[in-house]
Amino acid sequence: MAAADELAFHEFEEATNLLAQTPNEATTRGDQLVPQRHVAVAMDSGGSYGAEDEVEESDKTALLQEEKQQPGFWTFGYYQSFFDVDTAQVLDRIKGSLLPRPGHNFVRHRLRNRPDLYGPFWICATLAFVLAVTGNLTLVLAQRRDPSIHYSPQFHKVTVAGTAIYCYAWLVPLALWGFLQWRKGVRERMGPYTFLETVCVYGYSLFVFIPTVWLSGALALALSAAGLVFTLWPVVREDSRLAAVLLLSVVVLLHALLATGCKFYFFQPLPPEPAAPPHQATSQPPTVVLSPPPPRSAAA
Repeated sequence: MAAADELAFHEFEEATNLLAQTPNEATTRGDQLVPQRHVAVAMDSGGSYGAEDEVEESDKTALLQEEKQQPGFWTFGYYQSFFDVDTAQVLDRIKGSLLPRPGHNFVRHRLRNRPDLYGPFWICATLAFVLAVTGNLTLVLAQRRDPSIHYSPQFHKVTVAGTAIYCYAWLVPLALWGFLQWRKGVRERMGPYTFLETVCVYGYSLFVFIPTVWLSGALALALSAAGLVFTLWPVVREDSRLAAVLLLSVVVLLHALLATGCKFYFFQPLPPEPAAPPHQATSQPPTVVLSPPPPRSAAA
């Protein structure tokens, strides 16, 4: 059995001297010195002690590396955020485009500075498909009225409609955004929308043409153009009156040209129903009345 003094705790002189010389370091097995981490201890209001975050340079570097970096515009992740919307947000923005009101800014109240490309993309695709289908349906009805018309499906109308709608929904906002950026340098108080916000406004403004594309094109044009004017007015009102009037007139005119072009290209006027030929009375030969021969005289 080991002696009692062998089981007691003994302080080693070498370790004691090392700790006195380097109080911030600790000894390990093999008499190797390793740096000791600093831990800040704080007392809360209840009197308990807790260890806070370690304040080391290596931890700060690790945290900076873990931060998510903004992807470049040439990557897929950059455009993924513009499709990050749910059904409720898209329906709310469609509702705002259908019911334009003066003083109700579509960008500030509906988009809330978070434009998306999901709604405009599918709105343009649906509108192009509806235009092509209703254009072919017009020819079917024309064939039923006039047997001389030979109907054949016109699939090229889908391509024409898609090209026209998507070019309008991207090129016109690009030109408008560039013009507002130029006018911003002239008028410092002007605060134009971003390019994606402008595209989003134009994309949602085309939704009204889908349900009314065959019923009332004039009503759809009025609602859609009013939504654009009410949205652009807070931006252009800081400009001169002449520039504001010209810009809004061009916006409405281009919208009207789009609606008129779709009307005359995809919806050809139906031929009038052939009228029944008038009933003609059968001609009868004229009745010849023969006079009786004169009576013979007795002397003859």
